[in-house]
Amino acid sequence: MDLVIRDVEVVDGSGGDSYRADVALDGGRIAAIVKEGAAAGCQRPTARRVLDAEGLALSPGFIDMHAHSDLALLRDPDHSAKAAQGVTLEVLGQDGLSYAPVDDRTLTEVRRAITGWNGDGSGIDFDWRTVGEYLDRLDRSHGGRGIAVNAAYLVPQGTVRMYAVGWDDRPATDAELNRMRRLVAEGMEQGAVGMSSGLTYTPGMYAPDSELTELCGVVALYGGYYCPHHRSYGAGALQAYEEMVALTRDAGCALHLAHATMNFGVNKGKAPDLLSLLDRALDAGADISLDTYPYTPGCTTLVALLPSWASEGGPETILARLRDEAASERIRHHLEEIGSDGCHGVPVEWDTVEISGVSDPGLARFVGRRVDGWTTARRLLVEDRLGTTILQHVGHEENVRAIMRHRVHTGGSDGILRGLKPHPRAYGTFPHYLGRYVRELGVLSLEECVAHLTSRPAARLRLPDRGLIREGYRADLVLFDPTTVAAGSTYASPRRLPTGIPHVLINGTFVIEDGKRTDALPGRSIRRAPAT
Repeated sequence: MDLVIRDVEVVDGSGGDSYRADVALDGGRIAAIVKEGAAAGCQRPTARRVLDAEGLALSPGFIDMHAHSDLALLRDPDHSAKAAQGVTLEVLGQDGLSYAPVDDRTLTEVRRAITGWNGDGSGIDFDWRTVGEYLDRLDRSHGGRGIAVNAAYLVPQGTVRMYAVGWDDRPATDAELNRMRRLVAEGMEQGAVGMSSGLTYTPGMYAPDSELTELCGVVALYGGYYCPHHRSYGAGALQAYEEMVALTRDAGCALHLAHATMNFGVNKGKAPDLLSLLDRALDAGADISLDTYPYTPGCTTLVALLPSWASEGGPETILARLRDEAASERIRHHLEEIGSDGCHGVPVEWDTVEISGVSDPGLARFVGRRVDGWTTARRLLVEDRLGTTILQHVGHEENVRAIMRHRVHTGGSDGILRGLKPHPRAYGTFPHYLGRYVRELGVLSLEECVAHLTSRPAARLRLPDRGLIREGYRADLVLFDPTTVAAGSTYASPRRLPTGIPHVLINGTFVIEDGKRTDALPGRSIRRAPAT
């Protein structure tokens, strides 16, 4: 054997009771599990290396169901932001906007549109255009060595609409809809696990339900799932959730609700209403799952708050409107008095909006400050060329706790890694679940929580050999100390790494060893399993 993990408390991802065992690894897989007190004559496994894990728990690797590492994995071989948390797989292509499939025009436009999420991509050779080429690029990154953690991909519906229709707020023509169907089908055939949408982001938000239903029908043919950032997490949130449930029911498509929160003052204490809605749909046979991060603030770009009409036409048109006094006043009126669709139908409360990052270093003095009104917001949008990221302090702790208990809940960081002061969820989501919500608050038991972060997402992704500690499964594993594991990241110091996670293995290779990042790059693209 390559490695034996000796005397470890196995939390196997099933949600069942933990047990003490020796776990042997060989060839990147779990080769043997010998439980303490096994029958006489059952020898303890031996290996070239033995790791004494007394006092540690062993779980499957954590699966980040909502990640924004689309360029970070290419840019940063270390990627400790996720590896140090015990994340062994990230799902990319989120919120309807990413970098494949594209043509030259679309690539230029999407790079501008999500600079606030991922940077502008300077220094990266964008030598792919299709989903398959992007996944291939992940596999041959960093001199052909690979990437830090495994990655799966969702076809981004907003990018697909940008490619086929452009930035116009109008229904697609029959020819454009057929082209979008083909792009989604090609992405699924090339290995995507599903399709995402950002229905408060342009241009994806311009798609009517009929168009989304058609595209979800394509996803369903390939056994994938639909992952919408739906049309509102504020005013009308319940109706927005109902819309997605009905849409995917009509399309016959599995549904995974992205960062399933109930935010803003209008939704305080209303998580039970959402959970009742989901339970009714599940009991009727719907295939639904969701992910959340264990924090109350959200994180997005400042430009995302604008009303959809102000974003029609793309980034340069947005900037022209912002520079025009009459158009700027109309935007302000919608934001502050009516409630824009970009701000979830709720009039913006500027004191809840904190600047977390800027693209122009000359504007760094604004980072960490709350926005004091439209004048400042407008100035930042123009001078930072729409590249400003924000935290929105609009969540409710009781909603966060209620939703994370649900039977179809999984974990997702929604981690934006750029900016001087990113959301601490990017570096802390998974240890925060284990330290804060398991050990300190008891919201979930350790076994329940690990199941939420491992086997449940693996089942949604239809991974036949990940998400559980079983003989023959991939050795994507995390060793942590249940008594000390905690997020190091805070709002003041968001890039501090976790504590209490000394070892992380991907495909049997240490990426974190004795609490330090190794130079290994064992991560690879994880492609959709064929539909059965």
